Amino acid sequence: MKVSPLTLFLVVLSNELIDVLSSSLKPQRFKGRVQRDRRNIRPNIILIITDDQDVELGSLQVMNKTRRLMEQGGAHFTNAFVTTPMCCPSRSSMLTGKYVHNHNTYTNNENCSSPSWQAMHEPRTFAVYLNNTGYRTAFFGKYLNEYNGSYIPPGWREWVGLIKNSRFYNYTLSRNGFKEKHGFDYSKDYFTDVITNDSINYFRISKKIYPHRPVLMVISHAAPHGPEDSAPQFSELFPNASQHITPSYNYAPNMDKHWIMQFTGAMRPIHMEFTNILQRKRLQTLMSVDDSVDRIFQMLAETGELDNTYVIYTADHGYHIGQFGLVKGKSMPYDFDLRVPFFVRGPNVEPGSIIPQLVLNIDLAPTILDIAGLDIPADMDGKSILKLLEPEKPGNRFRSNKRARIWRDTFLIERGKLLRKKEDGTGDAQQTNYLPKYERVKEVCQQAKYQTACEQPGQKWQCVEDSAGRLRLHKCKGTTKVHAGSKKSKSLRGQAYASNHCDCSSNSYRMRQSERRNQRQFLNIHTTHKFKHRFLRTRPIRSVSVELEGEIYDIDLEIADPEPLMPQNITMGSYQEDAAAGEAVESVMIGEDGSKAGESVLDSVKVTHKCYILANETVHCEKELYQSARAWKDHKSYIDKEIEALQDKIKNLREVRGHLKRKKPEECDCNRKSYFSRDKGMRNQGKLKNKNSHLHPFREVAQEVDNKLQLFKENRRKKKDRKIKKRMRKGDSCSLPGLTCFTHNNEHWQTPPYWNLGSFCACTSSNNNTYWCLRTINETHNILFCEFATGFLEYFDMNSDPYQLTNTIHMVDREVLNQLHIQLMELRSCQGHKQCTPRTKGAETGNKDGGSFDQHRLQQHRKWPKLRRLSFKSLGQLWDGWEG
Repeated sequence: MKVSPLTLFLVVLSNELIDVLSSSLKPQRFKGRVQRDRRNIRPNIILIITDDQDVELGSLQVMNKTRRLMEQGGAHFTNAFVTTPMCCPSRSSMLTGKYVHNHNTYTNNENCSSPSWQAMHEPRTFAVYLNNTGYRTAFFGKYLNEYNGSYIPPGWREWVGLIKNSRFYNYTLSRNGFKEKHGFDYSKDYFTDVITNDSINYFRISKKIYPHRPVLMVISHAAPHGPEDSAPQFSELFPNASQHITPSYNYAPNMDKHWIMQFTGAMRPIHMEFTNILQRKRLQTLMSVDDSVDRIFQMLAETGELDNTYVIYTADHGYHIGQFGLVKGKSMPYDFDLRVPFFVRGPNVEPGSIIPQLVLNIDLAPTILDIAGLDIPADMDGKSILKLLEPEKPGNRFRSNKRARIWRDTFLIERGKLLRKKEDGTGDAQQTNYLPKYERVKEVCQQAKYQTACEQPGQKWQCVEDSAGRLRLHKCKGTTKVHAGSKKSKSLRGQAYASNHCDCSSNSYRMRQSERRNQRQFLNIHTTHKFKHRFLRTRPIRSVSVELEGEIYDIDLEIADPEPLMPQNITMGSYQEDAAAGEAVESVMIGEDGSKAGESVLDSVKVTHKCYILANETVHCEKELYQSARAWKDHKSYIDKEIEALQDKIKNLREVRGHLKRKKPEECDCNRKSYFSRDKGMRNQGKLKNKNSHLHPFREVAQEVDNKLQLFKENRRKKKDRKIKKRMRKGDSCSLPGLTCFTHNNEHWQTPPYWNLGSFCACTSSNNNTYWCLRTINETHNILFCEFATGFLEYFDMNSDPYQLTNTIHMVDREVLNQLHIQLMELRSCQGHKQCTPRTKGAETGNKDGGSFDQHRLQQHRKWPKLRRLSFKSLGQLWDGWEG
C-alpha cells in the first residue's frame, strides 16, 4: 500500500498541533487538580463509641466484622485505658480532652450536663473547634447521662441525641431540638439501627450537596449497656457464653482490698446464673453494632471516601461481671473496668499494626483536632496519637545511638467526689490497711528497746521467739532475768496423735520451802485477807493446767525441750489448784492497735462442740476428726451450714436496722413554745432582731454563711427523705446505708432470652468508693498504686499478678510509696498536657514532650527494684499531712 506525500504531510502536521495544544493546556489542568485536592485535603473523621464495652471479658471475640475492618485494616492499641471508669465523667473527658478534676464532672449525677458544664466546658469541645473551621459536624446517639433534650450542644450542625441514659426501645430523641418518641417496634425503633441509618443518610447527603467539605460524625451506641435488649435475629446466639469467667470471677471476699471488696462475699447460685445470661445478652447487643460498623464501611466505599476518612472505634469504659464477687457494674480501679478497645483506621495508618503505647480517652479530642490540622489548646490534658501512627523511618545502620520514641508511661485514674463531712463535725472513719498480728509484732520488735532480754534500765517489755518461730512481746517481771532461748511459749498438744512416742513420766512442779516462806511473809505484810498458802504460786509461774475434752493437761512453761503432755484425772482438788494458777497466768501479747500491749489470760475459745481455738492462736479438735474421714466430712458440713445461717442472719439484721432507721419516731420537742407564750416569743423575736442589726461585719458574714449551710443541709435531708419514700412506695427493700444496690426481677428484660428465676438484690459499689490511682506500664514495670478517700492503700504488680488478686502494699519499700504519693499528688492537680504527661525513664531534660516529674521519677525507677517489708506501724498515714 502506497502513502501519498500529501497524506504524510497532513499526519505530521496534525501531530505537531496536538503536541502544542496539549502543552498549552497541561499547566491549567494540573492547577485545577491541585486546587481541588487542596479544598478536600482535610479528611473525614468518624468516631464510633460503645457503652460499657469491656476488653478483659472477651466482648470483641464475637465481633468478627469489626475486627476484620478495624484491627486487620488499621492500628490496634493494646494498652488503651480510660481515666475514670464511669459513663458521664469519661464521655466528658472524651469531648474536652481533660481529666475529671479539670472539667469537674465527678459522677453520673454530679455536674453531668449541668448549667456550669454548659457554660464553661461545653463551648470548648472538639466539635466547636472543627465546626468553626468548616467541618460538617453531626452527633448520633447517647450523649451524657443527664442530658434532658432542652437544647442543642454547641458545635453540632446535625443533632440526634438520646435523652437521659441508654435504652434500645421506648426512648426519646432530641432531633435538632425537637423531641421524637420511639416505641417497641424493631423495624422503626431499635436504637442501634436508628442512629446507624441516620448517620449513613447524613454522610451521603453531605457529600452530595457539599462534596469538598469534610465531615465529622460521632456515632454513640447504647450497646452493650443495660437493659441489654438485642435484635430479634440475634436472640438465640451464644447459649454457652463463658468468656466472663476469668481467674478473678467470684474471687471473694477480698480482705486485703478496699471497703466494698471486703464487704462483698461470694456470689450465690442465682447471682452466678444471672452473670451467665447477662454476658450472653451483652454479646447479642454487640452483634448489631458489628453490623453497623460493616454498613458504615460499605457506605464509605460506595461514596469513594474510604481512603480519605479516619475511623476511630472505642468505648467509654470497661465492665465487670462477677469479678471479685461483684455481680455487675463498673467504677472500680482495676483493669476489667479501665481497659477499652481502641482501633484507628485511615490514611497513612499501616494495616494490622499493633501499638503498645498508652492511649487514654483524654487523647481523643487532641487527636481529632490534629487530624483536622488545628492547633491543640494548651489546656487539654491529652496528647495527639497521630505520631504513634506514623511508620518509623529506616535509620542509618551505622548509627548506634538512635533515640527511642518518647511517650507517656504513667497516667492518673480518678473516681468519685470528695466525701462531705458529717453534720456532727466528724468526718468519715479512716480505713487502714489490715496487717496480721504477727506482722505488727515483728515491726515493733525491730525497735532496739525490745531486742534485749530485760537488761536495759527501766525496760518493761522484751521480744521472745516462740516455738513456731514467731515473735511475741513478754513483760519483764521484776528482777528475774529471762533468756530469749529458754522463755518460749509452748503450744498445747493432744494425746496419742500429737506425738509418736509415749512418756509416762510426771514432772509436777512443787515450790521450794524457802519460796513458800518468803511468799507467806510478803502476803502477811501487804494483805489483810487469809489465804490457803499451799495453793499460792509466785510470778512468773512455771506450769499451768488446762481442761480440754474432759481431761486436764499440764503445760510446763520453763522446760527447754517440749515433752508429751499427759492427761490426769479431774478431781475437785485439781480444779481448785488450776483455778488459782489460771488467775496467776498472764501471757503478754501486742494489742490490736499495733502500738499498745495488753495482758490476756491463757484460755481456749470453744468454737464448735468439737473444736477449740487455743491461746497461741492454734486450732485443736477432737481426736476422731483427725482419724475418721466420715467424722471430718460431717463436721465440715456442719460448719458450712452454720456459716450460711449466720450470713443470712446478718443480712436480715441489716434489713431490720435499715427499717428501724426509716421508721424512727419523732422526738418530743420540749423547747417548743406553747399557745400562751406566743406573744412573749414575738416580743423576744423583736428584741433579737434589733440586737442582730448591730452585729460586727465579720459576724454578719459568718452568720450568712451558716444560714446557707443550714439551708443546704436541710435540702439534702429533704431530698434523701423523698428518695426513701419513693423506694417505699415501690416496695423496694434493696437498699443499704452507704451502698449502691440494684434489684433484678422477671420484668427487667423485655426481649428473649428472658429471666424467670425471680427477683434478687445485689450491691455493686459504695459511697466511699472514691480513689486516685497511678497506672504505669513500661518495659520493666506494670503496676497500679491507689489511694482511697478512706485512707486505704492498694498496690498491684501485674507482671506477677495480672488479674490483681493480691494487694502487695505491705511488700513495697516506704520510700517508693512516698515517691508514688508525690507523683500522684502532682497529677491530681495537673493542668494541660505538659503537666499531665510524666517524663518516661531516660527522657532528656528540656524535651518538648516532657512534663514536670523528672527528678523523682528517675529516683522512683531506681527505687522500684528494692522490695522489702515495711518498717512502720500503720499504712493509713504514710506521710506527714496526708488526708487522703
